[in-house]
Amino acid sequence: MRVALLGPVAWRTPPHHYGPWEQVTGLLAEGLVTRGVDVTLFATLDSVTSAALDGVCPRGYADAPDLDGRVWEAMHVSHAMARSAEFDLVHNHLDWLPLAFAAHCAAPLLTTVHGFSGAGILPAYARARSSYVSISDADRSAELDYVATVHHGVDLTGLPFAPDAGPGLAVLGRIHPDKGTHTAIEIARRAGRPLTICGIVQDERYFAEEVAPHVDGDQVVYLGSVGPRRRAEVLGASAALLHPISFDEPFGLSVVESMACGTPVVAYARGSMPEVVDEGVTGFLVHTVEQAVDAVTRAAGLDRADCAARARQRYAADRMVTDYLAVYADVAGR
Repeated sequence: MRVALLGPVAWRTPPHHYGPWEQVTGLLAEGLVTRGVDVTLFATLDSVTSAALDGVCPRGYADAPDLDGRVWEAMHVSHAMARSAEFDLVHNHLDWLPLAFAAHCAAPLLTTVHGFSGAGILPAYARARSSYVSISDADRSAELDYVATVHHGVDLTGLPFAPDAGPGLAVLGRIHPDKGTHTAIEIARRAGRPLTICGIVQDERYFAEEVAPHVDGDQVVYLGSVGPRRRAEVLGASAALLHPISFDEPFGLSVVESMACGTPVVAYARGSMPEVVDEGVTGFLVHTVEQAVDAVTRAAGLDRADCAARARQRYAADRMVTDYLAVYADVAGR
């Protein structure tokens, strides 16, 4: 089978630090190549992959002020669609824009919906000739038909099991009100534990007003956006990961990465979290700061080996590849 993976171009694939969509697309490309699939990855030209690499965008526009993301994304999609007749399937990981070009796709089009940025983009999905995969059952629109739900996988080789944790807590993800970084600071304060924060600053005002004043380098440490190795070190050394989200998160890669290291998660029970977290094994689901503080103590008592084993069983990249191969056979067969 010849598959085109149409990846995002905000960052390199795989990303140096942040870039969850690029991370998943890169892992899928590697896994498919290992299974003998003929894969062409459309991504930034500085991407690193075992697949054939094609594209027009020289580097990720999110890190390049001289690149207009709107322009380069459009040229990127147009370039891939011009080659679509060469493939048995085009697998889109680039949100709604490729759907506007769906009529020009000469192969079956499959779109993984990594999350809806707003209700305003739904017409692009509803009108396009594409099959859809959701990344959690929770993140489905009633207006769309889906062929499957495929939970993300992670690179377990980069997430070593850490049997012994320190007393500190961690929060990983973009610094934004949606992620509840300020709430994590409050939970850690009430629990009497130090907190390490990692992630890009997506909302500068929020960071300046709600996060930065609490960063003292001791009880609250901010490391910025960290790469895979440092991220695994922080997770493995933590007693628990805090994930007090204030939106219905489609999936949550940091949650899975934490659990794979053996570090349980205390997450607000919104969006995909009830699907992703196995209550009492890989963490606890809560609704309030008070419940989260109590759950931190309980999470520290969980068996870290059991936590890691469950996460590795459910979220290995190889499982994700197997799931997508089954979807490919279904869509191509239609």
